Amino acid sequence: MLTLDVAQNIVAAALAFAREKNLKPMAFVVLDARGALRAAASEDGTSIARWKVAYGKAHGAVSMGVSSRALNAMALDRPYFVGALPSILPEGVIPVPGGVLIKDASGAVIGAAGASGDTSDNDEAALFAAIESVGLSA
Repeated sequence: MLTLDVAQNIVAAALAFAREKNLKPMAFVVLDARGALRAAASEDGTSIARWKVAYGKAHGAVSMGVSSRALNAMALDRPYFVGALPSILPEGVIPVPGGVLIKDASGAVIGAAGASGDTSDNDEAALFAAIESVGLSA
């Protein structure tokens, strides 16, 4: 189970990573395995929709059971399939790297996290570092 405390620690660690690496202003979202919001933050200076992009990356990942990087590959290979996902996932799917699954020590998916604000690779790197810092894997 992804507790509120762990979710908040992931967000805090991601924010710390972003400042340490001098990334652009970031937004981070953590969802549990059901897709329910557990924690989120948007730094000063982010655009108004930045958190929604982070949410769409995380929501797509947890809904489809793969990272948003994998959804990006699917979008390139099967654009009609990924293009149809919003019809069944109206809360959003952003098929761009920066949304990762959160797994416990046994490999079970317990949630997903999304990031937006810098390059997709940097968004994803912030999440990997933050999730690993709390003893989980992405």
